[in-house]
Amino acid sequence: MRRILVLGVLFLIVRAGFGQDFQFSQYYQAPLYLNPGFTGITQQQRVSFNHRVQWPNLPKAFATYAASYDIFVDELRSGFGVQLTADKMGTAGWQTTNINLLYSFKVKLTEKLVFSPGLVFGYGTNGIDRSKLRFGDGLNSPNEDVYYSNDPAEGRLGRQNYFDVGTGFLFYSRNIWLGAAFHHLNKPNLSVMGSESRLPVKTTIHGGMRLSLNGGIKSRSERMSYLTPSFIYRIQGASFSQLDLGVNYHIDPVSVGVWYRGKPFQKSVINSPTQDAIILALGMYFKSFNIGYSYDFTVSELGTASGGAHEISLIYEFSSKPAGRNVKKKYKLIPCPTFNSKAGFWN
Repeated sequence: MRRILVLGVLFLIVRAGFGQDFQFSQYYQAPLYLNPGFTGITQQQRVSFNHRVQWPNLPKAFATYAASYDIFVDELRSGFGVQLTADKMGTAGWQTTNINLLYSFKVKLTEKLVFSPGLVFGYGTNGIDRSKLRFGDGLNSPNEDVYYSNDPAEGRLGRQNYFDVGTGFLFYSRNIWLGAAFHHLNKPNLSVMGSESRLPVKTTIHGGMRLSLNGGIKSRSERMSYLTPSFIYRIQGASFSQLDLGVNYHIDPVSVGVWYRGKPFQKSVINSPTQDAIILALGMYFKSFNIGYSYDFTVSELGTASGGAHEISLIYEFSSKPAGRNVKKKYKLIPCPTFNSKAGFWN
């Protein structure tokens, strides 16, 4: 019975942690995680940081961290990037860590449209902190710090290392973007018990646009206001899909947004709409960096007892060295779509 209980708990942990990837509500503040096609899209060097705490009212809430760096190399018409992610959850210290290398190539289809396909190659490790596990075997131990168990199932616990491969593409102009990404194409094995537990392929479709409320682009000295509606739809495995839909209102340098996450057209097991959260976001956009905060109000059956989710993001951009004179003008790309307006960038 003890072995069944141990395996059952581990199964639930794996299902909760790896049946689907972690996600960011401010997904366009984590562009490399969303789609490798975003790599090098700014024509500058870019550093981003993201941190999310989900269900803080529960013991040992889910905590997710991401950091990335990318650069556009004009001579090669290519973007290069690197990303680190870490996801922690539970009292047993389950942690997943990944390092990803990203590449994208820019193709200028017309004077107003760019195609950006991308690749991502990753290496990851996941597992549990065995020192934090306590079984009935150890309850009679004279030393509470001694960890042991006579259960052979526990002895098979370890860490799993794996490679990960994905791809994606993005079409974009100054005011509209549409893309798709396909992660875990090799379906890496994440089992920590020497068996097989494959991570399903994740498909992400996303898009958005920028709608000026000024009647066009104004002078650099005039404050701009605009809307950026967008969506993201995820499918992972046979049992998980999710839709995020919302809009941000901007009056530089401030942005506020409202988002809905769920599938109201689909019923849950208790015959109610499948829904997850209402998200409120606030951002501040400056010349070289922007910072954002969002809070997820849980509207699912889990209710408000979980505490929702807090998320913060920071992106810092800095100019690359000037391109050499031998770089042909036709390789220069149009500005990328963005949530903020910068003097000299859009016009």
